[in-house]
Amino acid sequence: MKKVKSHYKILFVCLGNICRSPTAECVLRNLFAQRYPAILVSFDSAGTAGYHIGKPADSRTRSAAAERGYRIDSIAKQFSPEMVSQYDLILAMDRENLLSIQSLFKTRPSNVRLFSEFLSDKWPQDVPDPYHGQRDGFEYVIDMIESATESLAEFLIKQNLESQDR
Repeated sequence: MKKVKSHYKILFVCLGNICRSPTAECVLRNLFAQRYPAILVSFDSAGTAGYHIGKPADSRTRSAAAERGYRIDSIAKQFSPEMVSQYDLILAMDRENLLSIQSLFKTRPSNVRLFSEFLSDKWPQDVPDPYHGQRDGFEYVIDMIESATESLAEFLIKQNLESQDR
């Protein structure tokens, strides 16, 4: 009998969990619900640093998202090594956070990857942290995240088909 992976859990990770990763969590949750309702997937986010644990996303993040119809309501939490076994896919928003996650393990977990793997080559390898910048930085992050939707959906569909063949 073929085992079908019925539900995927994806975790987005940035530094403080108040800008990039909660944006990815919210935007992709909403876009998948609208465009790919048959793909059963849940999205969550965390930060490698504990600076903002228990706080909502940055107000500028929430404002930029709201202007595009997204409501970010996640509360910041810190990444822990246990999360690697709790999520099917962990996407670090930049190489620095990817290295921070990988440094917690003797061998690199196969489910920890860089978010930009789901972006076309026109985008940079790292999703820039808009925290110390201007308003347009928050909008740029949303643009990048929205651009990853199709590629991420294709990946999940492929993963589901491969699990049916096992």
